[in-house]
Amino acid sequence: MPQKTSDTPMMQQYMAIKKEYPDAFLFYRIGDFYELFYDDAIKGAQILELTLTSRSHSAVDPIPMCGMPHHAVQNYIDILIEKGYKVAICEQMEDPRLAKGMVKREVIQLITPGTVTDSNVTEAKSNNYLTALVMTKNNEFGFAYTDLSTGELKTSCLESSEAVINEVVNLQSKEIVVDPSVSDDIQEQFKKLNIMVSHQDKIEVKSELSYLTQALTKPAEKTVVETLLTYITVTQKRSLAHLQKAVAYEPSYYLRMDHYSKYNLELTRSIRTGKKQGTLLWLLDETRTAMGGRLLKRWLDRPLIRKKEIEDRQTKVAELLDHYFERSSLQEELVKVYDLERLAGRVAFGNVNGRDLIQLKTSLRQIPKIKHVLGELDDKVFGSMLAKLDPVEDIADLIERAIVDEPPISVTEGNVIKDGYNEQLDSYRDAMTNGKKWMAELQASERKATGIKNLKVGYNKVFGYYIEITKSNLSAVPEGRYERKQTLTNAERFITPALKEKESLILEAEEKSTTLEYDLFSKIREQIKQVIDRLQKLAQQVATLDVLQSFAVVSENYHFVKPKLIKNHSIDIVGGRHPVVEKVMGRQSYVPNDVKMPEDVDILLITGPNMSGKSTYMRQLALTVVLAQMGCFVPADSATLPIFDQIFTRIGAADDLIAGQSTFMVEMQEANRAIQNATPQSLILFDEIGRGTATYDGMAIAQAIIEFVHNHVHAKTLFSTHYHELTALDKTLNKLKNVHVGAVEKDGDLVFLHKMEDGPADKSYGIHVAKLAGMPKELLSRADKILKQLEIQNKDTDQVITNEVQGDSNEEPTKKDKGTSQSGEKSEIDEQLALFKTEPVDPENAEVVAQIRNLNLMSMTPMDVMNQLYKWQKKLGNK
Repeated sequence: MPQKTSDTPMMQQYMAIKKEYPDAFLFYRIGDFYELFYDDAIKGAQILELTLTSRSHSAVDPIPMCGMPHHAVQNYIDILIEKGYKVAICEQMEDPRLAKGMVKREVIQLITPGTVTDSNVTEAKSNNYLTALVMTKNNEFGFAYTDLSTGELKTSCLESSEAVINEVVNLQSKEIVVDPSVSDDIQEQFKKLNIMVSHQDKIEVKSELSYLTQALTKPAEKTVVETLLTYITVTQKRSLAHLQKAVAYEPSYYLRMDHYSKYNLELTRSIRTGKKQGTLLWLLDETRTAMGGRLLKRWLDRPLIRKKEIEDRQTKVAELLDHYFERSSLQEELVKVYDLERLAGRVAFGNVNGRDLIQLKTSLRQIPKIKHVLGELDDKVFGSMLAKLDPVEDIADLIERAIVDEPPISVTEGNVIKDGYNEQLDSYRDAMTNGKKWMAELQASERKATGIKNLKVGYNKVFGYYIEITKSNLSAVPEGRYERKQTLTNAERFITPALKEKESLILEAEEKSTTLEYDLFSKIREQIKQVIDRLQKLAQQVATLDVLQSFAVVSENYHFVKPKLIKNHSIDIVGGRHPVVEKVMGRQSYVPNDVKMPEDVDILLITGPNMSGKSTYMRQLALTVVLAQMGCFVPADSATLPIFDQIFTRIGAADDLIAGQSTFMVEMQEANRAIQNATPQSLILFDEIGRGTATYDGMAIAQAIIEFVHNHVHAKTLFSTHYHELTALDKTLNKLKNVHVGAVEKDGDLVFLHKMEDGPADKSYGIHVAKLAGMPKELLSRADKILKQLEIQNKDTDQVITNEVQGDSNEEPTKKDKGTSQSGEKSEIDEQLALFKTEPVDPENAEVVAQIRNLNLMSMTPMDVMNQLYKWQKKLGNK
């Protein structure tokens, strides 16, 4: 009976390895190919568009399989990782020619979405963060993250699952590692956000990595970092010498913005496209290095709240702004600095090649030039940074002596080490050079001796060196001169004792030379590994310098000014602009606006037509605050600002489809986050709160929110609305001020002035905006008639509800109160706005009317509707 394919030694080996990596695609090395089997093959063939075949067609149980050449494997790995899968790389651990029995194989690396380190050029300015989470018995969350390519390692204790999700989303993490303490509910939330959840149940930190957690004092932080380190060790199976000591951070030490606010403000991703273009990051990024690009994004994610740190950055930006020529020289040198952080990571991983080391040398050679430029600037401003710029000259000199200027990609095939670096290597090379010279001389002498002009001394890997003579010239060869080696169709190949001896010498020299070169390269790599810490500190300084010069360039190009930071809570911006909109529109087209909010003004109530610029006005204030607290200059003629602790936004309409929530629910949740968490030092932006529900519902909610913020929160708040009735609140709320966006009618058309003016807008101009959108004239005319009817019907109801309706028994109802009268009668304000005048409902029929209002027609069959209608008809008829 034939053996089943699955019973063969190789497939038994495969199954044993696959059992250890059930949730990963196992790339199983066989010769020059990586193969996938069973379900991996079926699924992989579909995703990677490979041909699905089978192993042993004639066997009892042919096994599905597909494969790809080893030299093309990276592209296939990238596709799977991008789609959120894991890939286990299983290599042959011994030469198949020397193996006895089955070739030994092992998984040398598990690649996951969070552990990818080989980024392409387009991702060079982005981090790839792997995150981790544990939960303590006290319901405290230990959170950590690392970028394996740079070695960055941070940790924190967070108070809630919402705070954890906010951090993970802000970091744009694709994978989070959890231990058994993390609930299924939280894990499900990550999965809904398309974040891979990986599990690490045990902690086994290698002794050589234990120093990474020594500075941590909180148990939760230490536990989560150890969980993360264990997972990395298990999956990567390689040196992690570049990982930096874990640094504990506290989110409250930075300007806090939840991921909803960052999304609404388009700090790093466009709402419309999801890409960088059209964002604040896009505007600010004039960095010249990949390290600087990544640091800029981190600064944008976490603006500062300490005045001294902010002003230190501002001073450096001002110095660079005032010294154009020095700044230009600095940019020229920075362009030649490669990604020192990731080069250090490649050194630690052991996958650095000769070209990487040349990039490292080139980068280090720029540091003295950068120091020279900084030396031309004010020592009080850049003195400390200048002292920290370590050129690591010993490594630069080592690479200069050892590595050829244009090395090959491979480090195992020779021609990487310079002549003169190693005496033994030079002797091997001399033997090869002289041997080849000897071969050329042998060819010339044999041609002369035999008179055969086309006699050739050649070489191939199978037969080695030989003398080749065409068959037409064989008669000219003296008897016994050569020893026959190989017969070809048109020629004969020969050997001589001297040629055989020389062949042995040359081949031995080539083999030993290649082996020695790789050994020498490995030792050089180990020497560089010893200074990884110095390289990383240098990278941090270079990246910081790069971001500061980027701020200076942007500030000069777009006419930004240095903001003045004050202790009291007043805002005074003159000629403020939205920097991104201005860049897109052009400086000549953009209309600047002031923002005046002294100590006695907490709320600006903004009215005006759609498309007039209310949202832009609100966003520009938030972006100005973010820029100021990053240490950058700001888009204004002048700016005086307090330091804010948090920014909350409710801008734009969007459903949360993942959570199954409507636009209005999302709106209320975002508003609630602001109300519950804001402090008097916070900034709140509310755009059109209440528009997602019925008119009076929305107006009531909007007014209640304004009053609550005014009376209890006291945060600086910009509140835009179409509810003109709310503008009367400035009579009862002494820290609220009305402003509006100017617009005028010209020949029946609406002209936006885009200029913010004091006081409320006189009307909404909604029909005018509809006209601008190209609505049919007949429709616009009808809308105008309906509007006039509604204005007549509701002329007595466009006032706001005052404190009496809030239940404040200490105040008498005002004349403007159209809510509940002292006699208890219900006014028109309690009714929903209707297009047509309707008769009041008979109290006896109120039950039927209520049932009609609450009827869910979409869940009923036609027969259900008819039956219900019959019941109502009968009920009304009886009355």
